[in-house]
Amino acid sequence: MRSAVRNGEIIREDQAVLPVTYREVQYSFSVYEALRITASHVVHLEDHLKRLEESCAAIALVHPFSGSLIADSLDRLIKADGISDATARILIVGGPSPLFFITYSDLLSYPDSYYSDGVAVTLFYGERFLPQAKTSNLLMQYIALEEAKAKGCFEALLVNRKGQVLEGTRSNFYGIYGKRIYTAPDDQVLSGITRISVLRAAEELGFEIVYTPPTDSNLYMFDSLFISSTSMGAMPVASVGGNAMKRDRWDSVRDICRLEREWE
Repeated sequence: MRSAVRNGEIIREDQAVLPVTYREVQYSFSVYEALRITASHVVHLEDHLKRLEESCAAIALVHPFSGSLIADSLDRLIKADGISDATARILIVGGPSPLFFITYSDLLSYPDSYYSDGVAVTLFYGERFLPQAKTSNLLMQYIALEEAKAKGCFEALLVNRKGQVLEGTRSNFYGIYGKRIYTAPDDQVLSGITRISVLRAAEELGFEIVYTPPTDSNLYMFDSLFISSTSMGAMPVASVGGNAMKRDRWDSVRDICRLEREWE
């Protein structure tokens, strides 16, 4: 059986449970981070710990767990189970008696065809609650993604009341037009750790970043669309709502993905 961490202690995975009577559990008063572990190395650990603290501050979640304790606990978990490649999840639940867990699962990977042929996505009209905090309040994202899967799609893109396509349920979103990449401003989306690296890679490849999101009415105008996340890197979008999108800059998407992965 796999191990886990609870409040800094190594436990069995089946002991990593939440008390259902806990008010903060019932209200999803919690934040989380998902991290890649490759060759027993945690990718962008300091960035994830920083965002974890920022998420806590954004919802006034006070807890006693330091970044050094979380990092040390993660290191001990990797050694205890001999973890090489995995996806780790850090969860902090607030309240009078805060809880902190680390669990892990198999590292997510995707077929090569997702990168060579692109993926299909749908549009879902809804806005993320408190976009600057990575909270466990994910009901809308769950519904949107399940709806996308039912239609045979890989991801759902979230569209706000202005018709702006801001991000995916589990990814950030971009449109390429010429030598410019259009994406939502940081204060309108959950600015993923990978998004920061993707935009940096794009700039190194000569792209100008324009913090104006594409809209549901102009997606077809872009030379290419793509999404990014910790698990997928950068992945091209082949169609939106069953409508084929342009593929003119897919080579650039692959270059961005390659460079971002090199920095891990």
